[in-house]
Amino acid sequence: MPERKTELRIFTIADWEKEERYLRKRHREGWKFVKVGLPGIYHFEKCVPADVVYQLDYNQDGLAYKDEYVQMFRDCGWEYIQDFGGYSYFRKPVSQMQGEEEEIFCDDASRLDMMRRVFAGRYLSVFIILVLLILPNLAAQFRCADADAPVLLALFLILLALYGWVTAMFGYRYWKLRKRLGK
Repeated sequence: MPERKTELRIFTIADWEKEERYLRKRHREGWKFVKVGLPGIYHFEKCVPADVVYQLDYNQDGLAYKDEYVQMFRDCGWEYIQDFGGYSYFRKPVSQMQGEEEEIFCDDASRLDMMRRVFAGRYLSVFIILVLLILPNLAAQFRCADADAPVLLALFLILLALYGWVTAMFGYRYWKLRKRLGK
């Protein structure tokens, strides 16, 4: 049986909770997460199946002071794995947790703050790309009579739909969390 394996999985920047559950499930199945790279290729090593909680944190400011940032989590028993796509990956065996299952966020307000950082760090730049590149090119393809115009029009419509879907999913999760906090 192989000692290593790779899997292709695509998670949007708003799907960090799904990604955490995916990594935990793999560890329970005996595959320890080693790293992730583009385009969504996850690397695993064979291990003894165990219940291990994986947590992702999006904190660009923390990366500026990486040693202190990582040490803060280590002091709480979290193992640092890697940074990818703006997220830092951590894990901790449930057996090392005291009583209830721990998270790197101590409350929903901290989780909401992370969502704000994701929005400011990732969505604003994507919005600028949408406004400056995709929408003008989409409008140009509607007026264009070239033979390749329908292909480019379809491509830009797909990009617009994808961006809209990801934004709606992120907005929905943000709204649910704010509602849960009563804000």
